[in-house]
Amino acid sequence: MNQGKAVVIGQGYVGLPVAVAAAEAGWTVVGIDLDEHKVDMLASGISPVEDISNDQLQRVIDSGYYTISSSYADAADFDVAVISVPTPLRDTKPDLTYIELAGKDLAPHVTPGATVILESTTYPGTTEELLAPILEKGSGLKPGVQFYLGYSPERIDPGNTQYGLRETPKVVSGIDDASLEKVQAFFQDFIVETVPTSGTREAELAKLLENTFRHVNIALVNELAQYAGQLGIDIWEAIDAASSKPFGFMKFTPGPGVGGHCLPIDPSYLSWQVQTALGIPFRFVDLANDINNHMPDYVVQRITDVLNEQSKAVKGAKILLAGIAYKPNTGDVREAPALRIIELLKRRGAQLCAADPFVAEAHWPANVEKVELSEEYISAADLVVLINRHEGFDLSLLSRSNTPVFDTRNAVPKGESVFKL
Repeated sequence: MNQGKAVVIGQGYVGLPVAVAAAEAGWTVVGIDLDEHKVDMLASGISPVEDISNDQLQRVIDSGYYTISSSYADAADFDVAVISVPTPLRDTKPDLTYIELAGKDLAPHVTPGATVILESTTYPGTTEELLAPILEKGSGLKPGVQFYLGYSPERIDPGNTQYGLRETPKVVSGIDDASLEKVQAFFQDFIVETVPTSGTREAELAKLLENTFRHVNIALVNELAQYAGQLGIDIWEAIDAASSKPFGFMKFTPGPGVGGHCLPIDPSYLSWQVQTALGIPFRFVDLANDINNHMPDYVVQRITDVLNEQSKAVKGAKILLAGIAYKPNTGDVREAPALRIIELLKRRGAQLCAADPFVAEAHWPANVEKVELSEEYISAADLVVLINRHEGFDLSLLSRSNTPVFDTRNAVPKGESVFKL
């Protein structure tokens, strides 16, 4: 059953799953992306993201419900358009250039009765104060009167096999009740539950709150990990003990830093708006940023200490890094702590190689040899650093090896040669 025509702008980790799910639900979907290389890949049935398999992509292409394009001309006569473009930080300030460009290019194709949904993470007020005027100017139509406009923040967690796009409740909003109804109806076609808010600002803030909550609590355990190590306390055992409490505690674990498209960025959007609009700092976010941003420095200091215990210097040491993506079972290296760790170790003269079967060659860090996490490469190293645990990593190789291991994830069984974060 043809539900209508949907245009999804941006075919990355967020936009492609939405486009495929909508196509499977019977929408005629046009995915638009300005990256010609990505467009060619998708047209050939090759998915650039782990959450959508090549087979799944090929099925929606073969069904005729999904096509890919780099031209906004193919957005003509759409019923629903979803904007899922990046919103990076530039010099600690939000860069909404991609939203602005998408809005300007889409606007001439907005017709009476159409629905536009912004998904990109941003600060409260963006939908109504930035996107709405762009669409109105380019279309000659008034949002909330002649077309519908809403915001629905993405909750994509790359590599999560339990909670994918369909299984994760979707926050939905509109600039008015009619817009909310349209936005909700679209996502209800392929998502198990929708959660409406009274306005777009509440939905925009909800997204920032989710990730600021995680960011702050990760910073707490990251700082505790540093102090516990100096005090001779096993932070991992303490966290497990605290987690036995069935109420009032939520488990967070330390690591080498935070990465991806959300945690290093979203809280700074909130901090920026509070500072800009109210003239006061958001102290929790600023402190969390400081702690999490410096975890790679702490990791490198611990690497130095471990090597010193072996009477070795960082300079000239052969160091094998395991798992350089920002999280397990994904090839996403955006803001990955491993990149900063690599940079710091290179400055100190280390000889680096890395094992990560998920990270593509196009995103592989320069001057770092790509190897496998095998007995051969482990034994040839002076130190192995586990940054992320991927499925397929045989960690027993690390636990029984004589090569020292620095484990930032508490994933390797304890042993004489295993050092914990």
